[in-house]
Amino acid sequence: MTRRLLAPLALGAASVLALAGCAGASPSAGSAASADGKVTVVASTDVYGSIAEAVGGDFVDVTSIITSPTQDPHEYEASAQDQLTLKNAGLVIENGAGYDSFMEGLIQASGTAAPVLTAVEYNHDYPGAESHDDAHGSDASPAPSESADDHAHDEGDGHDHIEGFNEHVWYDPHTVEDLTAAIASKLGELAPDHVADFNANAEAFTQQIAGLEDSLDQIKAKDAGQKIFVTEPVPVYLTTAAGLDNATPNEFSESVEEGQDVPPATLLESLQLLDSGQIKVMIVNPQTGGAEVTKVQDEAKTKNIPVIEFTETLPEGQTYISWMQSNIKALSDALAA
Repeated sequence: MTRRLLAPLALGAASVLALAGCAGASPSAGSAASADGKVTVVASTDVYGSIAEAVGGDFVDVTSIITSPTQDPHEYEASAQDQLTLKNAGLVIENGAGYDSFMEGLIQASGTAAPVLTAVEYNHDYPGAESHDDAHGSDASPAPSESADDHAHDEGDGHDHIEGFNEHVWYDPHTVEDLTAAIASKLGELAPDHVADFNANAEAFTQQIAGLEDSLDQIKAKDAGQKIFVTEPVPVYLTTAAGLDNATPNEFSESVEEGQDVPPATLLESLQLLDSGQIKVMIVNPQTGGAEVTKVQDEAKTKNIPVIEFTETLPEGQTYISWMQSNIKALSDALAA
């Protein structure tokens, strides 16, 4: 999402120089493995951190920069410590398409030599996804031996917001399946002794994703075509896979996503839609809001329309799979209400 102005990378010249000195003295700086021999993985959010942990198992150390539902990736101000974390990474995982733009600044400023996996590049709707292998190789990431300069992203290669593209690709099971395979492949290059472990873990994780898809198919078989209202497009990949019809006026969800006021005419249209009896479920993102979101949510409750929450980052104590299972169950229960 790009619903807010993204905060600049808040690193002063003095802190950058200080970091450079500290990083240069570190024996593990820029290496793929941590002191205990594990691959050091840095993820932009705990969503991707959880996936990396599932694939890497005991042979990775994972650090996620965004770890709390109260932290908004769109407004996150990266710190000097974040820069050092990136510099010492063996593998970096980001979302891309403007969602976690702070990562671009960190990658550039840290001078990391780590390969970078960008999740949106594994989504079939992403511009250029079909030519992904030709452009980037099998996993869309530079080889570990490439220099930091190779991580520079040209304008238009997908790291800026793309009009009409839903960047919340971790809600798309197919994207996560393909990203899982890419993570296993890259970890295998970085730690060849554990290729079999990474592949086995990835296969097990992919089977769990298949279980999520089976649950979505069950919803689709029962509730295909039911209309839903989403205050912004965070869950749309998942609800589409469940066969549900997103009836939200485009200008409503776009305005919320951009952090702008919903036009009065669009708000009125949304309220009338809720009053019409067509909407079966409303889905809101508790990490964002505004007066108009509150108004439609209150209206839904007065009409006895179930309102459920889908977050952008992992709730405390959840893994990626358990989180998605909870989301799918909440959706199923709401449709049955």
